[in-house]
Amino acid sequence: MILLYVLFGVYIAAVNFYAVILLKSQRDEYGDGDTPKSGDGKIILTAILGGAIALYISMFIMRYRLKNLLLMILLPVLGVLNIYFFIVAFRSGFTFFII
Repeated sequence: MILLYVLFGVYIAAVNFYAVILLKSQRDEYGDGDTPKSGDGKIILTAILGGAIALYISMFIMRYRLKNLLLMILLPVLGVLNIYFFIVAFRSGFTFFII
């Protein structure tokens, strides 16, 4: 059971680390004033997988994509949902995974 907790913790850390690196690479690729040519699909997918809080905080730290209304509304909502599911998973002992 402890191994499952460790794996889940490593997953959360890895997704959040990837979220910060993704946002930094997009910022470096497109510069400060340019609008990105790609959509927000990678950012939203990373947020759904558990990196919403890291994306939202790093957007403010890097001052990048702050005028995008979709991300400014969606990321806090997904962040609350991520935290809720993480708490439910840890409190239940991951029993909802066992069939």
